Amino acid sequence: MAEHPRALEGIRVIDFSWIAVGPTSVKYLTNQGAEVIRLESTSHLDISRRIPPWKNDIVDINNCGVYINYNEDKYGITLNLRQPKGQELALRLISAADVVVENFTAGVMKRLGLDYDSLRQVRPDLVMCSLGLQGGTGPEASLPGVGITGQALAGVTHLTGWPDREPVATNVPYSDYTAPPFAALAIIGALEYRRRTGKGQHIDISQSECAMHCLETAVLDYTANGREQSRQGNYVPYAAPHGVYPCRGTERWVAIAVFTDEEWDGLCRTMGNPPWTAEPRFATMLGRLRHVADLDRLIGEWTRPYMAEQLVAMLQAAGVPSGLVASAEDLHSDPQLKHRQHFWELYQSVIGWHTVDGPAFRLSKTPAELKRGAPLQGEHNETVYREFLGLSEDEYVQLMVDGALE
Repeated sequence: MAEHPRALEGIRVIDFSWIAVGPTSVKYLTNQGAEVIRLESTSHLDISRRIPPWKNDIVDINNCGVYINYNEDKYGITLNLRQPKGQELALRLISAADVVVENFTAGVMKRLGLDYDSLRQVRPDLVMCSLGLQGGTGPEASLPGVGITGQALAGVTHLTGWPDREPVATNVPYSDYTAPPFAALAIIGALEYRRRTGKGQHIDISQSECAMHCLETAVLDYTANGREQSRQGNYVPYAAPHGVYPCRGTERWVAIAVFTDEEWDGLCRTMGNPPWTAEPRFATMLGRLRHVADLDRLIGEWTRPYMAEQLVAMLQAAGVPSGLVASAEDLHSDPQLKHRQHFWELYQSVIGWHTVDGPAFRLSKTPAELKRGAPLQGEHNETVYREFLGLSEDEYVQLMVDGALE
């Protein structure tokens, strides 16, 4: 692919963040051309370097899929922030940076002497983004937590699962992936404000508050009607059928959602108008909602003999909203994703050639371009400390001996 300018070229980001939420937020900036220096510590290992999957099941901190999928194109360095010399190096890096991102528990950066008030002394127009689980202020700001607690605090877990069973958390740290778009947008907004005024600012983001935006009408229903929504499985009160139905093969499913009588007619025609579709109880949306358990069972009996791909094609041709319940294998072979070049193939010396997710949006004048895989731990120490900061060889070696680069 030909070289071209990207939207954020010339912006330098110092990435203190770890696990998923911060690195994912910064990934959006990296994909658009920002130069990102990611700080890690050998003595306090990033949790994402310990989470499977590992290629060929070889456990290695540089072979971890979670880390690799969110840190491409970044410069990776190690730095001991508990040492005064490490803190001094961090300040030198920040003095030549535009953006700082961190997602530690509230108060950690202040204890390290790297809070916003301290950092703007060395870079007055700095944009800093903090991604605490519950934000940086308030009575619970300093409480630690992870993805499963974030989605629980946000009310997501209360709504996830089946009405006759206990709440079920999502299998991924939900708030870690709802917060990054908010963070990236806020950072770009702050950079635009800085461009116009010459002033930086501190962005305080609550991961759990970001996740609350995905509750749909739960909060509104409570404030307007005093009604507590709860777990409903795939049921919604405005569409029937609305669920996933089995197809031929192992773990093959199709999602079907019918919102209008026209879509219901299309579904009936696709099914060959079996006699049960003419029963009065299924004639209207309200009737189908009242008898949704029977409706789901009957539709599941019809879908089971079909290949999922075949069924989706039939339903979509009849104007019925439907889709394959895609696995990772399905996604990698999906013609739509291939057309949009969603997956990028990159190289990293330990994992080799692999694919990562590209951005879900396309900028027509400044498209994203992913170039290299995620860094090995400390891979760019010499580049950053010697070339970017201009340390002499003796200074660099002494810092290593002193443990400041651990």
